[in-house]
Amino acid sequence: MPSVLVIEDDAVIARSIAAHLRHAGIEVEIAEDGERGLRKLRFERPDACIVDLMLPQLDGWALTERARAEGITTPILIISARGSEHDKVHALGIGADDYLAKPFGMRELVARVQAALRRSMIDPTPGRSETVEAPGLVIDPDQRRAFLVSDDGARTDAGLTPTEFKLLWTLAQNPGRAMTRDELQQRVWHTPHRSRDRSVDVCVRKLRDKLDRRSTHGDLQTHYGIGYRFDPEPHTDAPA
Repeated sequence: MPSVLVIEDDAVIARSIAAHLRHAGIEVEIAEDGERGLRKLRFERPDACIVDLMLPQLDGWALTERARAEGITTPILIISARGSEHDKVHALGIGADDYLAKPFGMRELVARVQAALRRSMIDPTPGRSETVEAPGLVIDPDQRRAFLVSDDGARTDAGLTPTEFKLLWTLAQNPGRAMTRDELQQRVWHTPHRSRDRSVDVCVRKLRDKLDRRSTHGDLQTHYGIGYRFDPEPHTDAPA
């Protein structure tokens, strides 16, 4: 049974979230403040985590940044009364996997948690698990990890989150084909793309930070007004 950590200081909201998740067959742990939540995230390693932004002791921004800096790849779903595009983009940029503005429906929350669990726990492409190799890059679906490969063959884990890996894998399974934002949104996040939703763009930017900027090749190419494609091309100038 999958487990979810809910980090929320409002006891009423936390209990309501827990009740709906348990009804969906998910184990739930609750932490009332950011410091305690981060400790549970470190040592209990739940399958997914719901984080409120406005937490005592350690807010949701700092908690997410610390978790990612420590290499914790647990999917993080941010919930917050702050619903501006800037807040959503910033949260995704520092490592959150999804963002849901309050007030929200519990059915939608459960659906988003289940989607996050599918991304992290189920093989990205059932029936096909061949490793994908590109110049300076190896994508291993069995480990759900991507590795940067140096000239001498040494591998370095790129440190991708489950969502980042799923997006990379989805693109890599369709090499050379431009995939629309809507197609990527539905395959990776299991939700339709909306015009102001920046989830795909922010995730691609994070992938470029972790892959392209540390390699001699750029793997993700932009099709302006359409989306992205996986098509490794050498940089004009190799990075230092």
